[in-house]
Amino acid sequence: MLVNSNIIEELLDDAGYSRAEKAKRYAKERKVRIMKTIYEDENNFELHGKAYGNDIYDTYIDVKNGEIQAIECTCPDYYNTYGVCKHSLATVLTFNNMQTDEMLHNNITETNVLEKKNQDKYNSFNQIVKTLYNEELNEIDSNLEVELKNKGTIKIEPQIIYDKFTREMKIEFKIGNKRMYKLKNLAEFYVRMINKEFYKYGDKLEFVHKKENFTEESQPVLEFILRYAEMLIMAQNVSRYSYYESTSKQTSIPVTSTILDEIFDMLKHKKIPFENGIKITVLEFKEEDPDIRFELVKTKAGKYKIKSNKNALGINTLDGKKYTYVFEDDILYRCSDKFKKSTKKMIELFKSEYVYELDLEKEDLQELYGVMMPQVDNCIKLKGIDEKEVEEYKPKKLGVKMYLDYDKNDYITSDIRFCYGDEEFNPLDENAQIKVPRNLMDENKKLNILMKTGFMTDYENKRFILPKEEDIYNFLSSDIEYYMKNFEVLATDNFKTKEIRKPKIGTIGIKVENNLLSVDLSKINVDKQELQDIMQKYKLKKKYYRLKNGDFIDLEESHDIEFLDKLVTGMDLDYTDLEKEEIRLPVNRTLYLNELLKKQEISNVSKNSEFKKIVENMEHDNINEEIFIPENMDKILRDYQKTGFKWLEVLDE
Repeated sequence: MLVNSNIIEELLDDAGYSRAEKAKRYAKERKVRIMKTIYEDENNFELHGKAYGNDIYDTYIDVKNGEIQAIECTCPDYYNTYGVCKHSLATVLTFNNMQTDEMLHNNITETNVLEKKNQDKYNSFNQIVKTLYNEELNEIDSNLEVELKNKGTIKIEPQIIYDKFTREMKIEFKIGNKRMYKLKNLAEFYVRMINKEFYKYGDKLEFVHKKENFTEESQPVLEFILRYAEMLIMAQNVSRYSYYESTSKQTSIPVTSTILDEIFDMLKHKKIPFENGIKITVLEFKEEDPDIRFELVKTKAGKYKIKSNKNALGINTLDGKKYTYVFEDDILYRCSDKFKKSTKKMIELFKSEYVYELDLEKEDLQELYGVMMPQVDNCIKLKGIDEKEVEEYKPKKLGVKMYLDYDKNDYITSDIRFCYGDEEFNPLDENAQIKVPRNLMDENKKLNILMKTGFMTDYENKRFILPKEEDIYNFLSSDIEYYMKNFEVLATDNFKTKEIRKPKIGTIGIKVENNLLSVDLSKINVDKQELQDIMQKYKLKKKYYRLKNGDFIDLEESHDIEFLDKLVTGMDLDYTDLEKEEIRLPVNRTLYLNELLKKQEISNVSKNSEFKKIVENMEHDNINEEIFIPENMDKILRDYQKTGFKWLEVLDE
């Protein structure tokens, strides 16, 4: 033995059973050539080899002091895993099986490669080429024959396995044509498909792993396996050998809520093998609701029961990412949204109480129709009971009146009234005498809407109050539209006086007099004393400002406020300057002001003739052609420089 047996065992373990068997076959069939070695003893050596399969792969193994320092191969399997592949393992096995005379024949000594005569080397090389050529032709012929024979014939059959106690489901697969073989390792199958590898599963099944060799019906299942196996390898391939250790026994895919919908889409309208822990049968996939009904019946004693045509405790429900499923009589049903919101809820209620039926007194009917029925989408049907008998327990449609006002703190107050027909009451009045059956669930929903809007309960005054400034702004700017659509909203005159306003500048007067630029801001529609605070809020990117009178100023997307801000920052002014009715500026700010008016789309502007004249003279196309360039410069300046000179003259003027 040329290699320490411990090293051999380590490599066999790392490769895994499948690769190890292939490597042994490679070595036995002499598909590996040792090209070069540096050999000291069984614990210290270096090997270079070539493995001949579907392609020619270079292998390299380095062992020092009984430890594997490096093991490499140029095959795809190595680059997928960076672990022991069949070619590198076959190289070690081939070397280990060599005798002394073989070592000499292959130019190997215990110290290095021996030198031989050139002619011997050429003869050996020619013989090797001839041998490899014949081997390759034989292998091509063999693989081609198998590939043509199996094209479009390989089937994949899924099988569902379900544990009723743990409610866990998994899916396994068989592969074959004449005879089906269990797919024992999903990750290895994925690698075979990626490498288009030839593999023999048994006497009745051997083929090249290409997609076109699978039947058309099996293509969706094949894509599903490859997608899952790829994710499995990516998740597990953390260290050099973790992939082999963690995935070598992965024979099935757990059916979780994440992929249940996908599996149903793949198998719907089909029948596949199904194992439930007791027997193996056939599972059918149907896209419809199962026949599960809940009924209200009257007993001989004059009481009532809610019963189901099926034992709810024995109904198995599963949740996918989007859909709900029911197992029943070897059928997997994909249920509708209506079933999910109604019948499934009833099943879960029965299971939570561990009951087969629910007993009711006559006085319970009001809560049945006021609380339970709205929650289960009225899925409980009457059986043997006249509609008139229970009509008095059914609540009429709930209406809501909302009375709005402001209190002395400028908080919004809301008095709420619930209405059933002509009967009206305050939901916060505990002493209210209510004679009609109530829809308590709908009432709670309406009260929750108030809470989400920011309303708080004022129990002393039996009303709701909105105290936070931002909540008041949101209510006035947007939330009130929802209430007006769904409630009957009534507002006091005091409430109507408060509003959300857009700041408006009005007409801006601009003139140039006595070499000064004057801007008239007297027409701004807000109190000048609050303008500085408004601008500071705008600078902080606040969406509103509340005036002292309780009104709100909307600061979002306001061209007028933006104009004032740019006027202050661009003219080196202070926000306090805006409190003046007229701002006086140097006349050289004329062009900036004119451009600012255009960009902010301020149209209501009054300009005097002197201002207009300056602007016209500043326009590039209106540069005064009568401006003369000094003679000593006229001859040396280029055209664009002459234009620049005239422009500077205009600015100077």
